Amino acid sequence: MANRTIKNRLVRSLAKTSGGKSYTITLPIEIIRRWHWQKHQKVQLEIDDKNKKIIICDWKK
Repeated sequence: MANRTIKNRLVRSLAKTSGGKSYTITLPIEIIRRWHWQKHQKVQLEIDDKNKKIIICDWKK
């Protein structure tokens, strides 16, 4: 794979799941490692409709 700049690595595409009722997005491994996230870890989405942004946060009980 060609070298990608940090800026380009943060650009991601949506993929439709096999069931067709939801979408997935992959996160760069550098981010997962930096935050020590694990497989099946729960995360929380914060949705900002005004600015069309989704913020992914670690889930807190």
